[in-house]
Amino acid sequence: AAEVLDFNVHVSTPKGYEVEVERAGLYGDKHFEEFEDPMDAAKDADIVTTDVWTSMGFESENEERLKDFADWQVDQEMMSVASSDALFMHCLPAHRGEEVTAEVIDGPQSVVWDEAENRLHVQKALMEYLLLGKLKNE
Repeated sequence: AAEVLDFNVHVSTPKGYEVEVERAGLYGDKHFEEFEDPMDAAKDADIVTTDVWTSMGFESENEERLKDFADWQVDQEMMSVASSDALFMHCLPAHRGEEVTAEVIDGPQSVVWDEAENRLHVQKALMEYLLLGKLKNE
């Protein structure tokens, strides 16, 4: 999508959690760059996004992940290095105080509720298309 829509994706994760570039279909993509320092990844970004640090099914790794990801929390300091009109996104549900501070997710740069609403409409349209097998204008 980054190549088609001409945007750049900057990713930063702790060691051991790196994106599997080839598996993600990003090999050789000039629009994708990994950073060791999350502040470098966020620098001048238009969108800063994160996800929960411990997904369902990985609960036994929670303690370790909390330690490993501690420096990757999206906070006001991280948002301050992004573009002045940067937005914060999260697919929800979020764990305030872990991957994002309450100040950011509840702040003026956050669009998490718009993101969730838009996802709902896309999911409904996808279900209609899959169930009916056609687009409205066909």
